[in-house]
Amino acid sequence: MPKALKTEDPIKNIQTPLIASAGAVVNYRDSWRIFRIITEFVEGYQFLRDLKKEVTILGSVRISSNNKYYKIAQELGYLLGKNGFTTITGGGPGIMEAANKGAFEGGGESVGLNIQLPFEQRTNPYVKKSIAFYYFFSRKVMLTSPANAFVFFPGGFGTLDEFFEVVDNMEIGYAPKVPIILVGKEFWGPIISFLKVKAAREVHSVSEVEVDKWHVVENAKDAFEFIKNSPDRQDNCDSELNNPHCEGGLDWSIFRIMAELVDGFEFLTKVSNDVTVLGTKSLLPGSLYYNAAYEMGKILAQNQFVTVTGGGPGIMEAANKGAFEKGGVSVGINMRVEKGERVNNYITKSIGFFFPFVRKLIITAPSKAFVYFPGGFGTLHQLFEMLTLQETKKIAPIPTLLYGQEFWQPLIDIIHNLRHEFKTISQIDEEFLKVINDPQEILHYLKK
Repeated sequence: MPKALKTEDPIKNIQTPLIASAGAVVNYRDSWRIFRIITEFVEGYQFLRDLKKEVTILGSVRISSNNKYYKIAQELGYLLGKNGFTTITGGGPGIMEAANKGAFEGGGESVGLNIQLPFEQRTNPYVKKSIAFYYFFSRKVMLTSPANAFVFFPGGFGTLDEFFEVVDNMEIGYAPKVPIILVGKEFWGPIISFLKVKAAREVHSVSEVEVDKWHVVENAKDAFEFIKNSPDRQDNCDSELNNPHCEGGLDWSIFRIMAELVDGFEFLTKVSNDVTVLGTKSLLPGSLYYNAAYEMGKILAQNQFVTVTGGGPGIMEAANKGAFEKGGVSVGINMRVEKGERVNNYITKSIGFFFPFVRKLIITAPSKAFVYFPGGFGTLHQLFEMLTLQETKKIAPIPTLLYGQEFWQPLIDIIHNLRHEFKTISQIDEEFLKVINDPQEILHYLKK
C-alpha cells in the first residue's frame, strides 16, 4: 500500500503521522484518535436513539432550488413534518436543504447529520436538531443507520454509495427491511434495468425479487403513501452483537467496534504492494469471469503483487486461487457470521470482521489498483465508495478498473449521464473509471 499519500482518507497513511484535518481519520497509532472515533460512535448512536419515526432522505448537493427534484424533496419534507415524522438528511445544501426546509415549514423534526469541513459543506438553515462529525467514517455509518424508510433522490457518486450500502445491508441481514423509495424514473430506471438484466439475470449476483420491492415515484404524495403507515422502528437489541443500534448491547458493541478498528489498521501495516479484486460470490469455477479472475491472480503473483479480496467464494476465490497457486501472497478480508468466517481455501493471510462497516473501511484501504468484476449490491457499494473518496479528494486517484465491458457498459452509460444530464458529477469524476477486458491489462495500470 502507498506509504506517504498526502491525503485526508481515514487510512491513507498509517505508517507515519499526519496533521489532523476536518473530516479526516489519520494515524491510528496516536491512540487518542481511536477513542475520538469511538466517541463519535457513542454520541451518534445516542443522538439517533432519541429520534422517533425517522425517514432518511438522500440526494445530490448540486441540485439547485429551481430544480423539480428540490421542490419534490421540499414537499415531501413538509408532508413528513405535518404527519409527525422526523426528517433526517446530511444537513447540507441541495436535496438535503430542500427536505429539511419542508420539514421545518411543516412543523416537524428536521435533523442534519453534518460533517465538519473547512470548505464546501455547511449546515443548512432549516435544521432544528443536528450533530456534527469530524470523521467521514462515523458520519457515514450514522447516515445509513436503520430508519423507518429511505428516500433516494437523483445524486452523484455519494448518493449511489449510500444507496447501495443501505440495500446491501438489508440484503445480507444487517439492517431491517424498510421501504426504499426512489424519486425520478428517469434517473433510477436505468439503474434498475442494469441490476435486473446484468446483475440478476446474467451473473445472479442480486435478487430480482428484492429489486422489485423498491418503489419508484415521481412526486412527493406518492412517496409519502409508502411511508405513512410504516411502524416506528424500535431500538430493540437482539441476541446478536452485530446490531449496535440497540439499548442493551450498545456498550459492548462499541468496544467490539474499537477492537476491530485497531486490529484492522494493524493488519494493514503488514500488507503492501497489493491489488484489490472485488466481485460476486455467485460465479462458479469454469465461468468466464471466474477464469479471468483466476488468471489475474496468477499475473499479480508472478509480478510480486499481493492479491486482496473479500475472502469468500466466486470471484474472490478465483483471484485468491490464482495467486496461491503461483506462490503469491493471497489475502482475504472476511466477514464473520454465526457459523464462523466465510473463507475460501486459497488464503495465505486473512482477517475477519463482525461489523460490515468496519470490514468495508479496511477492504477499501488504498491499493495499487482496484479491479471490479461483475457483482451485486456489495460490489457496487464498494465501487461507489472508492469513487466518492476520489471525487472528494479524500484519497489520491487510484486505478479503478471495471473488468468486462459487456457487463459494465450500461453502468458506464449511467455514469456518463450523471455528468451530462443530471449534472451531479464533473468531467474529472467520470474519468476515474477505466474498463479492461483482459487480465494482462492490469499490468499497464500497475506500471504507471
